[in-house]
Amino acid sequence: MKKSVLTRYRVMAYVTAVMLLVLCTCMIFKYGFGTGADLTLVVSQIHGALFLLYLVFAFDLGQKARWPFGKLLWVLVSGTIPAAAFFVERKVAREVEPLLEAGHAAPAKV
Repeated sequence: MKKSVLTRYRVMAYVTAVMLLVLCTCMIFKYGFGTGADLTLVVSQIHGALFLLYLVFAFDLGQKARWPFGKLLWVLVSGTIPAAAFFVERKVAREVEPLLEAGHAAPAKV
């Protein structure tokens, strides 16, 4: 497995988590204070597009790391819980980095 697979996942996990927190803040202002409806619409659409990229990259990482379905599902769902992606990303990175090192140490197949 290439390191870029993990890097793409990590970047999208952070971006998705930050955008979800921004979206939650916008929703509080929209429904709590009656302001920012247009901003909420824009942020929700941006977050939706970025979340789809997160799903693709997380699925790709899960397939290449050969995760069981339950673990893959948990990583995919963590992007829907505010701030959970930060914690799950750290755990995933710690688990996948040894796989990357083992992959680099293996002889290249021709």
